[in-house]
Formats: sequence, structure tokens, C-alpha cells
Amino acid sequence: MFKGTGTALLTPFKSDFSVDYSALKKIVEQQVKNGIDAIVVLGTTGEAPVINNDERKKIIATVQEVAAGKSEIIVGTGSNDTAHVVELNKIAEDLKVDGVLIVNPYYNKGTQASVIEHYKYICERTSLPVILYNVPSRTGMNIIPETVLKINDACKNVKGIKEASGNISQIAHLISMKPDNFNVYSGNDDQTLPIIALGGVGLISVFSNAFPAQAKKLVSALLDNNYIEGQKLNNKYLEMMNALFVEASPMPLKYIMKKLDLCDNVCRLPLTDITDKSEKYLDDVYNRFIKL
Repeated sequence: MFKGTGTALLTPFKSDFSVDYSALKKIVEQQVKNGIDAIVVLGTTGEAPVINNDERKKIIATVQEVAAGKSEIIVGTGSNDTAHVVELNKIAEDLKVDGVLIVNPYYNKGTQASVIEHYKYICERTSLPVILYNVPSRTGMNIIPETVLKINDACKNVKGIKEASGNISQIAHLISMKPDNFNVYSGNDDQTLPIIALGGVGLISVFSNAFPAQAKKLVSALLDNNYIEGQKLNNKYLEMMNALFVEASPMPLKYIMKKLDLCDNVCRLPLTDITDKSEKYLDDVYNRFIKL
């Protein structure tokens, strides 16, 4: 699997809430032009829970049309229904993507032991490389490092994890124990520096949707062990990174993407437009950011 900068791609919608495939092409073209190493389609940022299967197929095909052979294409197929994950993986397999990103089960959650069985069942039924995705703020459940390693031992096609627990101590513990061929990616833009410093191999980013060149520059500096430059860039970009989470993602991101003329500021329910207060805050941060 890739090392470097991956973009957790948003899904652009028109004012009538249909998928805007023209905007999608334009966004992916910008990603490729700026050397993004992987495009992660239909994850949290892509509003995957409100995308139907026909749209899913066309979104993946559109991304492939622009990015195949230039960036790795990884598709989010996670669900709290294990059998449904298998079905979504079949779609990804048929479309010949490079891998899948699978979040741990949400709502019904399960236990550490049941999560291992969940991933074993899935991995036995797909030939695709798998990246685990740990995001307790979304799922209500944390995958502890010992469980991650048990999943890795049991599932030969598991290649890494997107770690968005926010717990640097936990991530350090995982990296200290993991095998060399297991990749840890930062799932939070603002933790890219410490995670790569600990031994992570890259970032799966929200920030890079709008600012791919900056995200690529930061990750490249860190992977080149240029931590002085990485620290400078991290401090330079941090306020904008964090501002994209002033409300539930990707709502603030859609607002910024509209300012950049990349897509309309439209989310599907249950997500909505951000508040006037958040718009003002984002305007202030953005105006400072573009002068840096």
C-alpha cells in the first residue's frame, strides 16, 4: 500500500443533491496534479452512508478515469453489517481498485474479540488489500493495539491502519509492536507530525481536499526526516487544518471548497450547511492562511 499523502475525498453534490460528477473530476484532477499518492473514496469525508450503490459505482469509475495509474485508489467499504461490507468489497473488486478502507463496526459496536471475527470474516472473502480504520469518535468503539495485531496476524491481506483515535500514546504503543510491513497512517491532519515521527508512513487527509500541495509538502518533509521544515509547515497549516473541524466534517470542508470554486457547498442530510458563526470563523482563518 501507499506511503505518503492520501486524500479522504469528499463527494460533491449539486444543489438538487445529485452527485456532481463534473466537479468530482475537477477535484481529482487537482489531486493528481499535486502528486497525491492515494485517493480514498467513499469514506467519512465522502459521506458514504448516504451514497447508494449505483452512485458508488459511478463515483469510483469517475475517480479511476482521472487517477488510475497516477494515484492509488482505495475505497471505503466499512459498515456495521459484516455481510454488507462483503457486498461493498465485491463492487470494489469488480472495479479493480487498489484496496479498501474498512472502519470498525459502529452503533452495534461489539467487543474486541468480535471485531477480530468481523475482520476475519471480511478478509477471507476479498482478495483486495485492506486498511483498517480506527475512529472512536464516529464509531463509539476503540480498537486497541493488541486487537489490531491479532487482526493483522489472522488476516494476511490487512496492510495497515488509518489511526484516528487521537490518542498518541496508544498509537506509539501500536507502532512499537507492529511488524515492519504493517503501515500506520495518521487519520487526523493535526497529528501527522507526531505519528510520522513515531514511525507512521503517511496521512489520510481531509485538509488535502482543498490544499493538496500543502499536505503533500508537509508529509514529504516528514518522510524525508526533515523535521525542522516539517515543524515549520505544521505550525503554518495547523489553524486551517483544525478549522475544517469547527463543525462535523465534511460540512466546513464543503464551505471552503466552494470558496475555492471546486464544488458547491452542499451536503446530504443528516449533514447541513454550517452556521453563520462558523462561516465567519472559517473566512477569518482562510484569509490568514492564503497570505502565508
